[in-house]
Amino acid sequence: MKDSNTIKEMHQDERPYEKCERFGAENLTDAELLAVILRTGTRGENSLELARRLLHPCTDKTSLTDIHQWSIERLMKVRGIGRVKAIQIRCLCELAKRMARESASSGLDFSSPQTIARYYMEDMRHRDREVLKLILLDTRSRRISENDISTGTVDMALISPRELFIEALQKGASYIILMHNHPSGDPAPSREDIRITRRVFEAGRLIGIGLLDHIIIGDNCFTSMREKGLFL
Repeated sequence: MKDSNTIKEMHQDERPYEKCERFGAENLTDAELLAVILRTGTRGENSLELARRLLHPCTDKTSLTDIHQWSIERLMKVRGIGRVKAIQIRCLCELAKRMARESASSGLDFSSPQTIARYYMEDMRHRDREVLKLILLDTRSRRISENDISTGTVDMALISPRELFIEALQKGASYIILMHNHPSGDPAPSREDIRITRRVFEAGRLIGIGLLDHIIIGDNCFTSMREKGLFL
């Protein structure tokens, strides 16, 4: 198999297409699934070998989650990944994210931290920078709008409660939810996260707009600061 340059030269039971047809896509490895999307390899390397090298380069540890974050430009720096393949991979990642969000939307309940985290998880856990999101809700806790109000390294000390509530007042929101991600994957709130959340909660109580929760997204995990009793 090491000497094969094309999928056709592999044993039939080892070819990703045939394996998927016989055993189902759920029985394919990550590399085999990616090889089906790539379709072709490069000189001296079939698509499966290219997929394995993309997922597991010798110089670094890489996973599907890492590739989810890669730009087209970064993907094209990998030998054998041209513009078309890079676009295919980016579109596949975006499609996976939208499918996960669509699946979670059916049970979305803005009074439930679990369903909120599930809905936003695939979007926010792959970000390589912190993003602070403001969600505005009406009197029945239905979403009015959502907005990324800070992108980069979120310095909670620089976020003014006044800025958060201007849009809420303009759009007639009755409640707000704050959400941000921790690229480290650990959703434990920092001391500054707790301090600014308490400030926002107190400011909202004064003007009549309630802070329902501040949810921190990690890698397939989350922390609800309301459930932890960190600002009430």
